[in-house]
Amino acid sequence: MKAVVQRVLHASVTPGGAIGPGLCILLGIAVGDEQPRADRLAGQVAKLRIFENEEGKFDRSLLETGGAALVVSQFTLLADTAKGNRPSFTAAARPELAEPLYERFCAALRALGIHVETGVFGARMEVTLVNDGPVTVILD
Repeated sequence: MKAVVQRVLHASVTPGGAIGPGLCILLGIAVGDEQPRADRLAGQVAKLRIFENEEGKFDRSLLETGGAALVVSQFTLLADTAKGNRPSFTAAARPELAEPLYERFCAALRALGIHVETGVFGARMEVTLVNDGPVTVILD
């Protein structure tokens, strides 16, 4: 499982939802990923200290700021280009396995008290965001 986490002032996905300040999370589900991994990664994202405190230091998490999360499924995060210019996506889980884990990740964030908006799993989507900082962290 891989997540690209971007601190945003606001973000939206069409089709799907929109958020104000918080995190835009692009989530890729890999072959072999299971529910415990989705739960752990959601906890890691929620507690990731990438929001500034009063002194301007990264010391606050999404949980502490009360921000929202926009979670967008993105199997292309698992691309392998080791054999040339055309990416291979064999490391990405098949949709019937990935979608329940994507939903589990979102549910785990909600269980922590985070407002979560999503895109539509498997759809072609347009993501719009204003990156705050910019701050982008990759978790895998």
